[in-house]
Amino acid sequence: MELFCAVDILSGRCVRLLQGDYNAKTTYNDDPVGVAVRMAEEGADWIHVVDLDGARSGHSENAKIVSEIAAAVNIPVQAGGGIRSQATAEAWFAAGVERVVLGTAALQAPEMVKALADSHRIAVALDARDNEIATDGWLQESGRTVLEVAKRFTDTGVDALIVTDITRDGMLQGPNFKGLSEVIDAASHDKGASPLALGAAHNSIDIIASGGVSSIDDLQALASLRGGFQQQNKLSGVIVGKALYEKCFSVAEAVAILKHPE
Repeated sequence: MELFCAVDILSGRCVRLLQGDYNAKTTYNDDPVGVAVRMAEEGADWIHVVDLDGARSGHSENAKIVSEIAAAVNIPVQAGGGIRSQATAEAWFAAGVERVVLGTAALQAPEMVKALADSHRIAVALDARDNEIATDGWLQESGRTVLEVAKRFTDTGVDALIVTDITRDGMLQGPNFKGLSEVIDAASHDKGASPLALGAAHNSIDIIASGGVSSIDDLQALASLRGGFQQQNKLSGVIVGKALYEKCFSVAEAVAILKHPE
């Protein structure tokens, strides 16, 4: 299981929000590039970058910093925020981003997402509040459920689904294990297959957890999490932000437990 260290950028600074609330932010560093480099040096598997300004406005506003991070670290960068067009996504790939995250675009332009996934590594963000997907920087309700959207993108060539429980994000109160297990099952099921017929099925898409991680115990539980029907299927990664900034544990400690949870 891989560790994705979060670098959220707002007004050029490295910040964390509480439950996605732009009015409830904590600024941790004025140098997001330096933060990313330090996390990479400490052993992170990926850097997960979010352009918070872009997510809210619909336009990439911190693309320069994202490209600087991609150039500065020796591990892959996964990035999103305000990417609403194929041209913008292509520009991020050209800047060195390994995997682009699409949230709002996944609901508004699913065919574009599928087209990009044919030639690039794409992740779909399932950002949910009370099981309903939120868009536009988590400011708008979509009327779509997490499992509905997860099933829609499972067999489209998309690389990964990132599952975020907004109510837990930045709260250090533990992940939504039940919701994550349900997504694992939803992404594993063959169309039309019954739960009893799924023993030989296999996850064809990565599931990445996000939101609420507060301790090494949370990481160990995530590394051991399986779907209810698909006991052999599990999470492929976890995004951690505030717990690292608040020094609940180190990057090295997190990587060690995720690689060897038993």
